[in-house]
Amino acid sequence: MPIKKILIANRGEIALRIHRACHEMGIKTVAAHSTADADAMHVRLADEAICIGPPPAADSYLNIPNIISAAELAHADAIHPGYGFLSENAQFAEIVELHNIIWIGPKPEHIRTMGDKVEAKRTAAKLGLPLVPGSDGPVEEFAAARIIAAETGYPVIIKAASGGGGRGMKVVRHEGELEAQMMQARSEAKNAFGDDTVYIEKYLDDPRHIEFQVFGDGQGNAIHLGERDCSLQRRHQKVLEEAPSPVITEEQRARMGAIVVKAMAEMGYRGAGTIEFLYENGEFYFIEMNTRLQVEHPVTEMITGIDLVREQIRIASGEGLSCRQEQVQFRGHAIECRINAEDPQTFAPSPGLVKNYVAPGGMHVRVDSGLYAGYRVPPYYDSMIGKLIVYGTTRERCILRLRRALEEFVVDGMKTTIPLHQKLVDDPEFRSGDYTIKWLEQWLARAEVEQDV
Repeated sequence: MPIKKILIANRGEIALRIHRACHEMGIKTVAAHSTADADAMHVRLADEAICIGPPPAADSYLNIPNIISAAELAHADAIHPGYGFLSENAQFAEIVELHNIIWIGPKPEHIRTMGDKVEAKRTAAKLGLPLVPGSDGPVEEFAAARIIAAETGYPVIIKAASGGGGRGMKVVRHEGELEAQMMQARSEAKNAFGDDTVYIEKYLDDPRHIEFQVFGDGQGNAIHLGERDCSLQRRHQKVLEEAPSPVITEEQRARMGAIVVKAMAEMGYRGAGTIEFLYENGEFYFIEMNTRLQVEHPVTEMITGIDLVREQIRIASGEGLSCRQEQVQFRGHAIECRINAEDPQTFAPSPGLVKNYVAPGGMHVRVDSGLYAGYRVPPYYDSMIGKLIVYGTTRERCILRLRRALEEFVVDGMKTTIPLHQKLVDDPEFRSGDYTIKWLEQWLARAEVEQDV
C-alpha cells in the first residue's frame, strides 16, 4: 500500500532531508516539533506542523504519547524517526505498529537485539561476522573478568552493554588496573544508561573505523552499498567521514560486502542498517550495528547514486529493494564534514542567531542544513548545524573541491567548526589517507601545544 503522508519525528538537517525525499516522491509531510523549533526550516516547508512539547527533548522528541497523538491527529500513514532520539527505540517502533502506523525502520526485534551490545555480539557470531576476541557475554564477577582478560591478552577494553559515545568504556593495560577500571565502567554505565552490564574485548591499539551500509527487504533479500571510513573522531564522536575508505581494496570490499549481505539476509533484516567494524592489519572486527539511517549516509549516496531515504520509504511501503547487488556501482570519492556550532579550538557549544548564511555551491557540492539568515540555533540539542558533502572523481579532486567549498561557507553570528575542517584538509597526513581513530585527537593535541608555544 503506498504511503501518502509521513510524520517526521525528528528535527534539524535530517528532518529537512526526509521532507525533501518525501516531496520528491509525492508524499506529504508532517513536522512534529518542539516549541524551540517553531521557526525551523523543515517546519516551515512541511505540509503540516504539530507542536509536540516544550524544548527539552524528554518532553518533545522523546515523548512517545505526544508523537503518536500527533500522527493520529494528522492521519499520517507512517513515521520516519531519522537518527538519534527514538530511532533505535524498539518499544517506540512496537507502539507505532500497534497503532497501525507504518514504522520506517527495522523490525522492533532487530532494533532490540542490536541495541544490546552483548546480544549483538552473540548474534554477529552466529551470523558469521568476524569478532574482536573477548568475553562471549556479560562479565559480572571480577574473578571471571581476570580469567577472560588473561586469556584475551592485555590490553583489554571494558565496555557497557548499553553504551555509546565512549561512556562506560575503560582501557585496561595490565591486571593491576582491572578491578578498579571494571568498577568505574559499571558505575558510569549505570549512571548513563541505567544498566551496569559490561563485557570485555581485546583492545586494538590503532585501528580504523570502517562501516558497511546495508539494506534488507525483510523477506530475506539484502544488499550492501559499500563502506565508509569514519576514523576521524574526537572523544568517540565522528568529525569527518569519507567513502570509499582510502585503505580498503576492491577485493576486501567485495569479501566483506558478501559477508554482511549474507548476515542481513539470514536475519531477515528490513530497512537501512550500518554494520561497524574496527580494521587493523588487514582484518575486520565487528563492534556494533546501528539499526537506522546514519548521519554520514550522504557520502554513500554520492558514490552510488542511490537515495537512501527513498529506499527506506520504498521498503517500508512493501515495494522492496530498488536494485540487486550486481546493479550497485561505486564511482569516485565523497567526503562529509560535520559542521557544528562549537568553538573550533575548545569545542564548547556556541548556539545563537545566524546573522549571515552563505552555503557553498558548484558542481558536486551538497549542503544538508536547515540554517538561514535570521534563524536562532537553539541551545537544547546536539550542536551539529549542517553537513558539507563533496564529491570528486578521485580522492585528490574531492579534497581540492572540499577545500574550495569550505572557503565559501559562511555562518556569521556564532563560532563553528568550519576553520577546523579547513586546517584538516590541508594536513599532509590526512591528504595521504594515513590516519586511524587516534589520529585526530593526537593532531588536536599537537595543534594546542603549537598554539601555546
